[in-house]
Amino acid sequence: MAAFIVRMGPLLVLWLAVFLSGTWAVDRGNFKTCDQSAFCKRQRALKPGQSPYRALLETLELTNTKLTLQLINDNNKVRLLLELYRLQGNMTRVKINELKPLKPRFEVPDVLINDPPTEPLSLLSQDENGVVLSLGADSQWLIVSAKPFRLDIMEGREVLLSLNSRGLLAFEHLRIRKDTQVDPEGAEKKEETDAANELAEGETAKEDGMWEETFKSHTDNKPNGPSSISLDFSLPGVEHVYGIPEHADSLKLKTTDGGDPYRLFNLDVFQYELFNPMALYGAIPVMLSHSAQRTMGIFWLNAAETWVDISSNTAGKTVFGQMLDYVQGSSETPQTDVRWISESGIIDVFIMLGPTPTDVFSQYASLTGTQAFPPLSALAYHQCRWNYNDQEDVAAVDKGFDEHDIPYDFIWLDIEHTDGKRYFTWDPHKFPQPKDMLQGLMDKRRKMVTIVDPHIKVDSSYKIHNEIRSKGFYVKNKDGGDYEGWCWPGNSGYPDFTNPEMRAWWASMFAYDQYEGSMENMYTWNDMNEPSVFNGPEVTMHKDALHGNWENRDLHNLYGLYVQMATAEGLIERSGGVERPFVLTRAFFAGSQRYGAVWTGDNTAEWEHLKISIPMCLSLGLVGVSFCGADVGGFFKSPSTELLVRWYQTGAYQPFFRAHAHLDTPRREPWLFGPENTALIREAVRQRYALLPYWYQLFYHAHHSGQPVMRPLWVEYPQDTATFSMDDQFLLGRDLLVHPVTEEGGRGVTAYLPGKGEVWFDVHTFQKHNGAQNLYIPVTISSIPVFQRGGSIIPRKARVRRSSSCMEHDPYTLFVALSPKRFAQGELYIDDGHTFNFDKQKQFIHRRLSFANKALSSRNLAPGSQFITPSWIEKIVILGASKPSKATLKTPDGKENLLEFEFDASMSVLTLRKPGVNAGVDWTVVLQ
Repeated sequence: MAAFIVRMGPLLVLWLAVFLSGTWAVDRGNFKTCDQSAFCKRQRALKPGQSPYRALLETLELTNTKLTLQLINDNNKVRLLLELYRLQGNMTRVKINELKPLKPRFEVPDVLINDPPTEPLSLLSQDENGVVLSLGADSQWLIVSAKPFRLDIMEGREVLLSLNSRGLLAFEHLRIRKDTQVDPEGAEKKEETDAANELAEGETAKEDGMWEETFKSHTDNKPNGPSSISLDFSLPGVEHVYGIPEHADSLKLKTTDGGDPYRLFNLDVFQYELFNPMALYGAIPVMLSHSAQRTMGIFWLNAAETWVDISSNTAGKTVFGQMLDYVQGSSETPQTDVRWISESGIIDVFIMLGPTPTDVFSQYASLTGTQAFPPLSALAYHQCRWNYNDQEDVAAVDKGFDEHDIPYDFIWLDIEHTDGKRYFTWDPHKFPQPKDMLQGLMDKRRKMVTIVDPHIKVDSSYKIHNEIRSKGFYVKNKDGGDYEGWCWPGNSGYPDFTNPEMRAWWASMFAYDQYEGSMENMYTWNDMNEPSVFNGPEVTMHKDALHGNWENRDLHNLYGLYVQMATAEGLIERSGGVERPFVLTRAFFAGSQRYGAVWTGDNTAEWEHLKISIPMCLSLGLVGVSFCGADVGGFFKSPSTELLVRWYQTGAYQPFFRAHAHLDTPRREPWLFGPENTALIREAVRQRYALLPYWYQLFYHAHHSGQPVMRPLWVEYPQDTATFSMDDQFLLGRDLLVHPVTEEGGRGVTAYLPGKGEVWFDVHTFQKHNGAQNLYIPVTISSIPVFQRGGSIIPRKARVRRSSSCMEHDPYTLFVALSPKRFAQGELYIDDGHTFNFDKQKQFIHRRLSFANKALSSRNLAPGSQFITPSWIEKIVILGASKPSKATLKTPDGKENLLEFEFDASMSVLTLRKPGVNAGVDWTVVLQ
């Protein structure tokens, strides 16, 4: 959160008044461009051409697990060590480091869930020009060319991907600064150091920013000197690339020729702009490429500031030019070239070879893990603002939802609930009895989230600060003292979450006897964890701050992941390992999906921000983070009633569904905009609650397989080129297509219904539409265009109550959408909704629902699981049906019961009433 200040020291108020004065838009001057980032400018000045790097084939060593090979830079004679691994699951890993660095270079820990299992590489041929290796199945080869060094991954005769084909590998070796050099011990070491420093003097003379860099009033001392790395990748046949969140941009990434590269550097950006490559709160260095033939992924495992350049040989061509190419038979193959540039660390890249989107998701999940399986209630509606004033305010808002018959599960408290911005505390005047407040929510089967930020007020009377300082757990400045900066409490220390002892201590603070006033229905929000430092360079931590032996520059993008990791562990520990946590984070990195949810930060109450929430969440889902949402209504400014209604309608179909608003905005609880708008919002929220069984099932699959919950259409229709650039509509799983209304005054939308031979049913009217068409849909203010795919079965709960927990044992309605193309199938997943018993004790129900040959059946998908539910099947609605003469329910005990039914001939909808069968047993309904 970044905004106007409440109850702060006068100096901080004055400084922030200058920082935030008179503007509701980002001050781009607070954030670097590539030209203002010395290493980016230096690297980008290198133009494609012949690489100075040569592979020394005589150094090649091949073991059962890897190939190693030395590279030499013929300009400065510095040697690098290349390691190649063939990984299980059709992946290749490439690591490049200095052969003999002056000191160790940072390698990212804690992101990979294990050491990726390898498969043997086999050497097929070798000569003075290079080597050819077999990558196993499907005739895949890896060719290492010696001079210049280059890697090509091929399938048959087709090049899938090339590394250093443009000669942009650049590895700035560690060196001793000339004006401070002391001869190292030993002649051999001296000779190596002299060779490594040959270029340093000339570089220093012509290029500043190598050993020290100034941005605005901040000086970045670089004791290790220049250490940046770069590598280019070429993707023949590819025109569409996606991923590398977080950016407020279209789903398909744009070329960066003539502008800045996409930047990955976690920052607190005050009211971010749209459609530019500026860094935002999180960074996941994963890019997916997609064509009608293949999907692949590149995972650049580096946590330092990173810039990504994208160029394309088809970019900029007009439609006419592309048609001319087609008519004239142009032989030019489309190609996208990508260049990664990081400030420090090593090159450690995973190439995920697909070939399908599902394969790439599984490959990435095998490296960094899957989405944490959230408590069911976390998938319901959340009510938040900065800030609910006191316990009476919380009670009044809670009561308001009941009075207006709008369900919700969580109410949130922002920073003002604490005692002077001291986290893990309560304001003694405004929240004197937090347990009474929490108990009142628990009595209604509702919950609360409180904010716990990772900046700690420097105050000798504050227990948390005293313990962190006494244990030496704060990040240090370059001189070895505790690093301090300004944030919401004023002068603040920043815990070193990279230290596992610090994380363990932090987790222990969530114990009920440590976090006074907390209860089991209270969960956590980690904000400002980029980390945000109001008076720091680019509103974040100085790069020369120290986390143990490593500089912040080496691991900056990991900080938010570690904060969420420690917090999630704390919520698990406080329950003795029984309860699933819920933790929302603003900053994130690869692997953050294992710890909870992410939101898109401090957006604005504008139509364009509503629209951009779709591609922002789609991008996150493609790289593992399914639990994503945007502040409903917009954080800054005040939405019109139309925008607010449309945002609720959109948010109800996005994974994380939370309304949130800035301190200075007028209150916007759903009932404050007149009865008509209240009814519209109520209906959107109720649609979310009715669909919770499907949402829960999708998250169960995301947890097990890494498949995104909210996904672009091309994921399910990978050969349909019409879908490749779409980001105004999306799929939930395979079976629901959503096209929200995001235009002011919209009277209609045009939805693309994919799939030749497919049929899609409007979930509200049950009208059937053919696939492979653009369908114009007239809309009113109450419309939420959603379609169910023919050939699917979706469970819902029609009895919407005040919270999801109140609906736990309610019956199910099954919506069966028939298709001329396939049998209809679906699933039903049920567990207790909040513990790890589904995993540890196999306490869950997972059933396959199938409709074939006029029979609908439920069969057990998990014979070894144990769980009993009182829920039953209340109704079955079959879309695209014909009228039967009778409907018979058959159960395993041999009983047969005739079912009542209604048939709407005008819409071909058959409704079977009260099958009454338990949701957890086998049954069959036969139509005759």
